Parts: sequence; structure tokens; C-alpha cells
Amino acid sequence: MTGSIDDPAPSRTTVIEPDWSREYKGRLQWYPSRALLRAIRDYQAASGPFARLKRRLASERHRFWSIITGADIPIGARIGGGLMMPHPSGIVISPWAVIGPNCLLFQQVTIGNTGKGAPTLGAHVDVGAGAKIIGPVTIGDHARIGANAVVTSDIPAGATAVGIPARVISGAD
Repeated sequence: MTGSIDDPAPSRTTVIEPDWSREYKGRLQWYPSRALLRAIRDYQAASGPFARLKRRLASERHRFWSIITGADIPIGARIGGGLMMPHPSGIVISPWAVIGPNCLLFQQVTIGNTGKGAPTLGAHVDVGAGAKIIGPVTIGDHARIGANAVVTSDIPAGATAVGIPARVISGAD
């Protein structure tokens, strides 16, 4: 059985569940990136008779935390649970990009759209500071993108990519 207690190293092909504790922020804790994500999640989850009011309040919080963090993340972004942004300054995410669960984005990361499409990041992808992922590319699960790399082609699962343009240096399954 893959991913059980008997198997201490779960297979990378298993479905990755979001680790929501990575986004948790206590009421008086200062985690601007987590507050920004909370505003996005609240906006997207708003329903019921007061949905319009909830969206309006979440939208205002989103605007405030976007200014504080310096991040440009659309309120309708498709982001899997457990996203971590330890230093959210300068992070830009295309409205058409898809980010899988438990990803890690450092400062100045751009996940950008071209006229041909936007990137899709798999589960547990780590993206180093200043990296740019541009166009209709797919980054596989558990991949690592080095600092300041410019990714314009697909990166396989478990691989490490570095450089301009990015090339795979290790770990491709």
C-alpha cells in the first residue's frame, strides 16, 4: 500500500492533499502573505444570502494585503491549498495560471501568461527567488526551480531546473 504507515516514503504518484496548516494565521499574528491568501479563499468561498457582502469585504481585505505584501495575485486565482510565500514581495501570478497544493514561492517570482497560455504547477513545487515561469508550461509534482531561473518549457516531476533558459540538472523521474 503506497503512502501508508508501513511505507515511510510515499510514492510521488500519490494524490497530494493540501496541508492547510501552511496557510494558518492566528488572529493577532503578523503573516501578511497568509492574510492575503485568506482574503482570496474567503472571496472564492462566499456563498449564501450574504455572499455579495462577504465578497465585498474579502475584496477590500485582498486589496489591503496586496498593497502590504507587494504581491500581484488575482482574487480569482486557481491556487491549491497549502501555498507558502515566506517573502511575498514582488510575486506576480497570472489569472490563468494553476498552482497545485503545497507549493512554495519565494520573493520576486513571476508565473506569467503569454498570448498562448499560462503555466500549471504541480503539487509541492518549490520556486526559488526571482524565478520566472512563462507561457503554457507544466511543472511536474515535487519539482524545484532554482533562483532566477527562466522556465519556458515543461519540467518533469521531481526534477531540478536552473539557469536562463532553465535546464534540468537532476532528479527527473
